[in-house]
Amino acid sequence: MRTISVLLAIILASTAYAQQPAQINAYHYLVKKSVTASHGAVVSAHPLASQAGLLMLQQGGNAVDAAIATQLALAVVYPAAGNLGGGGFLVAHLKNGKDLAIDYREKAPAGASRDMYIDASGNANTGLSQEGHLASGVPGTIAGIFASLPYAKLTIQQLIAPAITLAEKGFAITGREANSLNSQQELFSKLNTQPNAFVRKKTWKAGDTLLQKDLAATLKRISVNGRAGFYEGETAALIIAEMKRGKGLITAADLKAYEAKERTAVSFYYKNYRIVTMPLPSSGGVALQQMMGMVEKYPLAAWGFHSVNAMHLMIEAERRAYADRAQYLGDPDFVKVPVKQLTSPEYLHTRMEDFDPHHAGSSKQTHAGTVYYESDETTHLSVMDSEGNAVSVTTTLNGGYGSKVVVGGAGFFLNNEMDDFSVKPGTPNMYGLVGTEANAVAPGKRMLSSMTPTIVLKKDKPYIVAGTPGGSTIITSVFQTLLNIIEFNLPTQQAVDAPKFHHQWLPDQVDVEEDFDETPLQYLKEMGYKVISRGPIGRTEVIKVNGKGQLEAAGDKRGDDSVAGY
Repeated sequence: MRTISVLLAIILASTAYAQQPAQINAYHYLVKKSVTASHGAVVSAHPLASQAGLLMLQQGGNAVDAAIATQLALAVVYPAAGNLGGGGFLVAHLKNGKDLAIDYREKAPAGASRDMYIDASGNANTGLSQEGHLASGVPGTIAGIFASLPYAKLTIQQLIAPAITLAEKGFAITGREANSLNSQQELFSKLNTQPNAFVRKKTWKAGDTLLQKDLAATLKRISVNGRAGFYEGETAALIIAEMKRGKGLITAADLKAYEAKERTAVSFYYKNYRIVTMPLPSSGGVALQQMMGMVEKYPLAAWGFHSVNAMHLMIEAERRAYADRAQYLGDPDFVKVPVKQLTSPEYLHTRMEDFDPHHAGSSKQTHAGTVYYESDETTHLSVMDSEGNAVSVTTTLNGGYGSKVVVGGAGFFLNNEMDDFSVKPGTPNMYGLVGTEANAVAPGKRMLSSMTPTIVLKKDKPYIVAGTPGGSTIITSVFQTLLNIIEFNLPTQQAVDAPKFHHQWLPDQVDVEEDFDETPLQYLKEMGYKVISRGPIGRTEVIKVNGKGQLEAAGDKRGDDSVAGY
């Protein structure tokens, strides 16, 4: 097949290049940060995954085909977040005008219980919810891919072929990837019960080839047997055996019962643009609608990009949205969430009534609003095609490499998504987010997420596809990226690469990237904000349709993110 031959050529080229000195990025010549395309474009966290998606477009597939192939390739070439053992969300706007939202978030196993991470003293043991077998929810990624497949044009055998080739033949890793693997060796060794491709005695270095034979075999079973090739048969048996060795909870019944769910996409207007994003159990759709609704009436464009006035307003909108997130949001299949009230213009107006244009707010005084009930390490990819389809997909294992547990004999990491529940109401998770009973652990329940795959329509046509990883910073990163384009008129690449800031209610601080201009930050400090410098925030992937109808794709500068288009 042409898919395999082209991918093999890429792999062989990168392997040959790996013979160069170790400090050289083994495939830096493949990484492409921007492209202007006429027929289709893909942006993802890894150049080989973006190329896999592009090949599907070139072979007659649509944006959904490209998204599926890219996800599967990411499961091979980006093991810290790309996955078979995690879950995610897909948002699409199809050429027939349909908005699509597919929820394949992980679920708590049937054996899970509300207080399973509470010790005898009543304290939350977040070590158990973050590392090891007990941290894993039932994986949803493969179910999500098969729920997406009816909207694609190619077969699963075509879509999975690049991933199989990459796993079986191997690929050269970068220095960034080598450092990432080296940093986890102690935990990998401690938590894994069987040999795997990621643990070795020698230090990983740039140019080393990562071979994943067990993962290739797992992918082949999916290629032959479809969804059952993961949730039943040999792969399921390997997952169950791993759970038994590590005293985890996932059972054969949990795997067989898992279903992805098609939900009604969140759709709202910001001025003349229609925003399509993910509903609950993603908190992103609700929070994004809240934040954009809170700032819409203000003259952001006149104030200017990273002006003190604009940043102050956006920070206060973020503070209020995250306070509501902590109080009200959870899996809508288990709890009643007052979404209509939380996103109504009247409510959002009241949320900003105490906004002081001259002084920082305080999270001690800012609580969740009053409403009356009616009777979320991650990776993102964006795709557009020439037919008018746009797809935005965010998937995750939660933390980097998830639970750090590789399924013995199957070759993939399991998630640690159980930490995204409120393991004890009021206790922060690994991203500092707190929650209430609305997001408490329950059997079969989906944990709340921050993933915010988003599409912007202009005159009912796809205009922007955007999304990012970043845990609790995902929503604010998407919020800022959209405003960078819509309000501040930044070029696509600059909109993606511009320094980000973040406020999540608690802790009461503004996180800013290290390369942020000091001038507005000094003014914010004088207004009463606690400003904390930190490392990179997110890795945003954007495709925008320019005035000529061309696709401008931008991969984030913060990683090996890469675009592909033609």
